[in-house]
Amino acid sequence: MGIVTKSQPAVVGVDISSTAVKLLQLSRAGNRYRVEHYAVEPLPPNAVVEKNIVEVEAVGQAIKRAVARSGTRAKHAAAAVAGSSVITKVIPMPGDLDDDDLESQVELEAVNYVPYPIEEVNHDFEVLGPMPGSPDMLQVLLAASRSENVEVRASALEIGGLTPKVMDVEAFALENAFALVADQLGGPRDGLVALVDSGATMTTLNVLRQGRSLYAREQVFGGKQLTDEVMRRYGLSYEEAGLAKRQGGLPESYEAEVLEPFKEAMVQQISRLLQFFYAGSEFNRVDQIVLAGGCASIAGIAEMVEEQLGVPTTIANPLAHMTLGPRVQAHALAQDAPALMIACGLALRSFD
Repeated sequence: MGIVTKSQPAVVGVDISSTAVKLLQLSRAGNRYRVEHYAVEPLPPNAVVEKNIVEVEAVGQAIKRAVARSGTRAKHAAAAVAGSSVITKVIPMPGDLDDDDLESQVELEAVNYVPYPIEEVNHDFEVLGPMPGSPDMLQVLLAASRSENVEVRASALEIGGLTPKVMDVEAFALENAFALVADQLGGPRDGLVALVDSGATMTTLNVLRQGRSLYAREQVFGGKQLTDEVMRRYGLSYEEAGLAKRQGGLPESYEAEVLEPFKEAMVQQISRLLQFFYAGSEFNRVDQIVLAGGCASIAGIAEMVEEQLGVPTTIANPLAHMTLGPRVQAHALAQDAPALMIACGLALRSFD
């Protein structure tokens, strides 16, 4: 047995989506990750609307329940602000600055890139590397979000009994988790991968090449439309409809009359998102589509996308090669895995 050195305290990833709080905690031994704790806790309707927290108390209580159910003892959390509320820009910087000078230089430059008063903004930066074509310059990625977006998430975590340690950006968390999915994909090494995350109310397209995001766009479409249709057609409450959708027990007409049209609509949405990407770039195809989010779990959706769009399509499972801790139920986790991309990207912040 080697000696295990305890590094910094564990950070639990908390993804606050429109319909649920998803919590995930990982540990690492060598180069293998292990899922130690996880929970998905539903949110009351409209507590979060299109990624904006409306009822911070309700979200905080859901986090508290998720923490209890997951059994985690971690006190530190990583959460993320959503794409639409984040500005990211790659800016050039002189390469000969030390860390402190670089920081103050980014501070000064940020004003030119952020359309809000700088005192109302939280921002951070990451050095990407030398500027192609001018090696004495650096490429620096600046990310900024209005402070209120950050603060409301921090408050929800605190109500839930956690200390906010990392405030990430959803797109970066996805990139982080995508690294775990990339080795499951065929296709050319420098191919374009379209990662489509389809949740309850939002569907996001991220186009990645060699693990870096080239393009991101989101639109309002998601599984809530299916839930609403089930409620309307079968006279069920919101909770009943959500449950029936996952566990079955609906009339025979459901497949043909409700589920199939929804799947068709989802394929159309993905097709539209890709068309936007092609229209604004030099590309006219992607090599691979990876489906994530709650809607990725719909039976047969990957096959339908592949067939209609003519692109190899797989379901994201960032946890595929991980071992499971004693508290984790394999079956439940497998079903939730595609929806845990952002939570997984956040949980990986434990090892930065």
